[in-house]
Amino acid sequence: MGRMALHEMGREAIAQSPLSRLNQAPQGADDAALVDAVEVYHRTYTTILRSSGETQLRVFEHSHKAMGSSLHPLAGSAEIDLGAFLYAIRRLPDAIISARSIVMGQSAEVFAQRGFRPFTEWAEVSAPGRRRRWYDDGDGTLAVLIASASDVDDLIPTMVALQIEWKKLTVILRGAGIERIGQSTPAEIAAACGGLEDDWSQLREIWGVAFGSRLEEIAERSMELRVRMLGGTQVGYARVTRRWWQQVTGLMRSESLLDRPVYFVSSNSHAIANLLTGVAPRHAEDLAAAVEREGSSELREELQRFRDGTAQGHWNNFLYYAARERLRLLPETERIALRREEREAGALGVNSRTALDVAAQVVPLDRLTPSHFDERVLPVDAVALAASRAVIVNIDYPLGLAAYNILREVAETVDLRGVYVLGKAATLNADVGDVMISSVIHDEHSRSTYWLDNAFSVSDIAPYLRFGSGLDNQRAVSVKGTFLQNRGYLDFYYREAFTVVEMEAGPYCNAVYEMTQPSRYPTGEPISFSKLPIDFGVIHYGSDTPYTQARTLGARGLSYFGMDSTYAASVAIVRRIVAREGATGQ
Repeated sequence: MGRMALHEMGREAIAQSPLSRLNQAPQGADDAALVDAVEVYHRTYTTILRSSGETQLRVFEHSHKAMGSSLHPLAGSAEIDLGAFLYAIRRLPDAIISARSIVMGQSAEVFAQRGFRPFTEWAEVSAPGRRRRWYDDGDGTLAVLIASASDVDDLIPTMVALQIEWKKLTVILRGAGIERIGQSTPAEIAAACGGLEDDWSQLREIWGVAFGSRLEEIAERSMELRVRMLGGTQVGYARVTRRWWQQVTGLMRSESLLDRPVYFVSSNSHAIANLLTGVAPRHAEDLAAAVEREGSSELREELQRFRDGTAQGHWNNFLYYAARERLRLLPETERIALRREEREAGALGVNSRTALDVAAQVVPLDRLTPSHFDERVLPVDAVALAASRAVIVNIDYPLGLAAYNILREVAETVDLRGVYVLGKAATLNADVGDVMISSVIHDEHSRSTYWLDNAFSVSDIAPYLRFGSGLDNQRAVSVKGTFLQNRGYLDFYYREAFTVVEMEAGPYCNAVYEMTQPSRYPTGEPISFSKLPIDFGVIHYGSDTPYTQARTLGARGLSYFGMDSTYAASVAIVRRIVAREGATGQ
């Protein structure tokens, strides 16, 4: 039986299943109202941003509150929502606090065409929790480069959430009767204003010594941001993606790697390189000493547990995290030296200089030294590995629709043998740090549902997972944005047994469809990926638990203990690639 016949049989089977209901609008009045609230908000800002002028951000506040976002449950209440505030603060640059206007555009050229000064005359700024290029003109205007429509779906609700909570805090701080706000502790602020002391402590950790002055500033003035959109066309997004990929292919061409088969991995900028180069373990003594000198209390305590033999985690995971933290404090010359060592070990880094702020590593398998590998990847047949012509192209996971643009662009240039996706997700049935492997993915952008033979199962992950649990045979839904969902919306998916909520898997599936079929990806259809000509695997680890409204990685960022699930999944991916190349040792 041919592949197309199998494909059609799979489509028919899925069409007869309960999953087909996800390709239609919810039938109940309550469900329809919940979907409408999200759609009204999305439609409000996408249509208003077509205007050539500036728009007051407060225009979007009403529909933001009406949506009842699960990430911002207290948006319409007078009570402060520090969880949403922390989430927004981490994903926006510090300069937004003093900004008056935010301008979004796809490239520096677009800004120049509209009369803005060259970005070389602006200060480049960044946010700790979201990779995106921001520029501050020093006079109240922030420019931000967007790489896909998902950036808009992420930026607008995040800025609206920040402004809503800032305004609440202005009222609350003014009425709290605190004599010296700037000198108050998190405990004192929590007692006077409400909210958890731990959340106020998190805010102090983010703002550092500016914590007191920031609170004074919030009490003194409200926030009234204005936004403007330049461009935002599909051709513009495709051009941004192509420029980004040209940087990677430029390196591959210079290294004579462009004609080699490629395993594409969407994960993060550190795990694959750490597992294959051995740089961190070779600096173990220096890293341990650095933790003792300047590490957090959490890291120092964990180091002592390793020395006592009572630690539950993996020593290499500890070193990888310590190296990551240490790298942020090193002077540029020492960072360059470490990157050079990593390059000499076989991982060639490519930093993006485009609006698509996605770092990449190019890893030719025949240039690796198995003795450098993390022990969890071993055994490896060194002779077979040296004979492989395959290359791993690992990228920092992109946001939403940028995933489709990237994989589509990559597939047009190189011969892909495998596509492996590792990313964070909200989980409706598991816990933070658990690893989830889905066999069904519903994409809200295309409204199509994909049924896949995932390359991974729990047995590939479990041997390397120390703290969390592994769950396979899950169902994932790729949403348009982290704020663009509410409790009822999640309930609708949960009733259909969809328990993994994320943003990239669906767009990746759309790209894989176009790589393996003669037509553009469909809309509103059930699709079988039971037989694909390439190896395809999707893994997520739980970063948020929206049903409990817990303050998780979304508000706090990745902690040391979050490395457990990241590296368990990354080990599985590397072992899969090595096995596919016939280089697994005995």
